Amino acid sequence: MDLVLLCVFLPLVTVAWGQYGDYSYGPYNYGDNDEWVNVYRQGFNFQCPHGQVIVAVRSVFSKKEGSDRLWNYACMPAAQSLGEPTECWWEEINRAGTEWYQTCSNNGLVAGFQSQYFPSVLDREWQFYCCRYSRRCPYSCWLTTEYPGHYGEDMDMMMYTYDHYIRGATTTFSAVDRDRQWKFIVCRMTEYDCPFQNV
Repeated sequence: MDLVLLCVFLPLVTVAWGQYGDYSYGPYNYGDNDEWVNVYRQGFNFQCPHGQVIVAVRSVFSKKEGSDRLWNYACMPAAQSLGEPTECWWEEINRAGTEWYQTCSNNGLVAGFQSQYFPSVLDREWQFYCCRYSRRCPYSCWLTTEYPGHYGEDMDMMMYTYDHYIRGATTTFSAVDRDRQWKFIVCRMTEYDCPFQNV
């Protein structure tokens, strides 16, 4: 039986390796299904290991737990062509109860999230942890669809293309549902240094 499975999956692995070259990413690993980076109504701080970026976001909503969410993230190493991160920092705080749009400054990529829950507005404030890779610049940026598709639903956002990176997000907040919908800002990065810098 094992030999049959090997014969079936070996050609798939070969094709994938040919498509992605030196990218050596495995399947996304959130840890056990019962593990989250936070508990309801509590703050959290999540950072990818050095040289890795966020590639997947999972969350479940609970009205009875203060209209709050549990969160989990998956990280993967950035492409070898980007090299090592040259600088990492926490961005400005995005306030609870408001809509906001933010990208990592200085051409950074999202490598973590920090959040604090506020019971007075039944919402969270957010900060991105960003890392810059030499002087690489973003291009071909786009917004994902809304996650979750409707307020109060579970969300599971995954990056399916390894040469695209999360640079930020825009969110809407429902005062009725006390929940957010996210659109992630996704970009490709140049493989050479460039003089441009966003603010």
